[in-house]
Amino acid sequence: MEKLYNKEKYLRLLSKDYKNINEVAEEIINLQAILNLPKGTEMFLSDIHGEYEPLIHILNNGGGIIRSKIDEVFGTTISKKERSTLATLIYYPEQKLKYMKETENLDDEWYKITLYRLIEVTKKVSSKYTRSKVRKAIKSGFEYVIDELLNAPASTEKDKERYYEQIIKTIISLNQAESFIIAMSDLIKIMAIDHLHIIGDIFDRGSRPDLVIDKLKNFHSLDMQWGNHDISWMGAAMGNKASIATVVRICARYDNLEILEDVYGINIRPLSNFAMKTYEDDECENFTPKSYDKNKYTKTDLENLAKIHKAISVIQFKLEGQLIKKHPEYNLDNRLLLDKMNLRKATVVVDGIKYKLNDTNFPTVNPQDPYKLSEEEQEVVDRLCDAFTHSLKLNEHMKFIYQKGELYTIFNSNLLFHACIPLEEDGSFRKVNFMGKEVSGREYLDAINDTIKQVYYDVENRKELVDIMWYLWLSPDSPFFGKDKMATFESYFIDDKKSYKEEKNAYYYLSGEEEICDNILKEFGLDTKHSHIVNGHIPVKAKDGESPIRANGKLLVIDGGFAKSYQEKTGNAGYILTNNSHGLLLSQNRPFESVEKAIEEEKDIISEIIVRKTDGNRKRVGDTDIGVVLRQQIADLEELLEFYEIGKIKQIN
Repeated sequence: MEKLYNKEKYLRLLSKDYKNINEVAEEIINLQAILNLPKGTEMFLSDIHGEYEPLIHILNNGGGIIRSKIDEVFGTTISKKERSTLATLIYYPEQKLKYMKETENLDDEWYKITLYRLIEVTKKVSSKYTRSKVRKAIKSGFEYVIDELLNAPASTEKDKERYYEQIIKTIISLNQAESFIIAMSDLIKIMAIDHLHIIGDIFDRGSRPDLVIDKLKNFHSLDMQWGNHDISWMGAAMGNKASIATVVRICARYDNLEILEDVYGINIRPLSNFAMKTYEDDECENFTPKSYDKNKYTKTDLENLAKIHKAISVIQFKLEGQLIKKHPEYNLDNRLLLDKMNLRKATVVVDGIKYKLNDTNFPTVNPQDPYKLSEEEQEVVDRLCDAFTHSLKLNEHMKFIYQKGELYTIFNSNLLFHACIPLEEDGSFRKVNFMGKEVSGREYLDAINDTIKQVYYDVENRKELVDIMWYLWLSPDSPFFGKDKMATFESYFIDDKKSYKEEKNAYYYLSGEEEICDNILKEFGLDTKHSHIVNGHIPVKAKDGESPIRANGKLLVIDGGFAKSYQEKTGNAGYILTNNSHGLLLSQNRPFESVEKAIEEEKDIISEIIVRKTDGNRKRVGDTDIGVVLRQQIADLEELLEFYEIGKIKQIN
């Protein structure tokens, strides 16, 4: 009886939106029709690492979709050069128009031809969507005009043909052609990618993660899976001091301190002053940035940057030691290394093995209490913490990442996560004591996801919870990391490479087996026949013969070197995975040169298709997660229709 009461209550609420039989019937007809449209195109990108220009170009060209549609429409009627110009105009309409006006004579005939061509491309990319959805996507004020032009019959009668010609003629005569070109180009880009998946790691290495986030904030439909570098920034913004030191250290390592100062308003001056004073006579050779513009710095500037880098690194190791001692449940005692140093003999013991130190200048490390910050270090840390937690821009970006992100996402039968699901050597899910409870597999990931959300939303208890963000950054049991140790100390202070070898969790090699992937998919309630795992995190070294396709196509690893610092190792510039109505398409990118070259020389990102996977049947909206929701809506509306027909709910005409 209670179920019946609740159902009737719900239908009465629904009747406020659909007031009579005609309105209900119209919506059922509409939803049934939508179920039979081809599914929209999903795009998957991973490990962007602050590389804004390549990202913006991939989003602008739809991962190659827009150029392919141009070729389909005009491949036999206009030249390759004209198709390239049209594609670049769509990618960067304002910039390309400005450049063309400076270098060419754009007359009314050019605008007329260009507008007609844009209309044809827009028709092509929007053909799988409802007229209503296309119209809602137009954000320029030209909704009515664009809607009319897109829905012109293929062969019109003479009067109607003149009607459409007059629309184009009037657009040009009113000097609205450029605004119209921009509006059509924006619509094409929206229609090319129906939904975007970001599989982790927006931050670090590249110089403009802020612009990446600003772009994603305005994207029409996306989800996000957090990566380990994201987790570090999230913890820093919430006030975890070890995470703050980690973020600053990595910015120094990749010459990105400007992102902290110029974008997020975080004053590095106290750290800089401390570093110059404390390491005045230390050249800090091991701390020269990993990548930097050789024309940007004098020798003195570079030495100063290295001093900052070393100062924050030592501070980080101290803060980490404090957390390890505070949280014995983290089981990270093997990362306590400052107390294992013998500076007189220039040695350090790591995992029971004695290694030679390449640097013995630790002026702030007290052998009797090596993890205690000096007064000057404490002041630096306190000021950095205050700056991170009070940065309006950083908090705005973190709000977006916390609200949009999840540890994992299940979307249209695909399981998306950044790094790994901890496994034992036999392929079973590793049992981990997390927050006082032994969990594994999906239950473990759900517990982590809930805790991360709690760190953000439970402001009252944040100080007690936020340490977990640092733990997730480097724990061997963390699904964001999954290696036996993060050997940062060793990589700086020990020359023997054996000391900083990081052993990966069993997931990273067992997931190449189809049976293991099937077990993971089953753990998350997915059909093993049609589902896939998509992750990033470990760059695929394509130049060494590694493949992003594993476990007979069940696993797709799409970290291919978006970040420039990885491209020498991988031999490419990242992967683009798309999932459209025909199936999966995985492409490998060549490095992107610049937006300027894209506009002036019409240089596109060249993508080589690695795999095209189809199952023979074109997927419809009804085959997707949205289809499940729509069928439930139809069922509810059919019940409301019945209530109207028997008079149980009154119609409003």
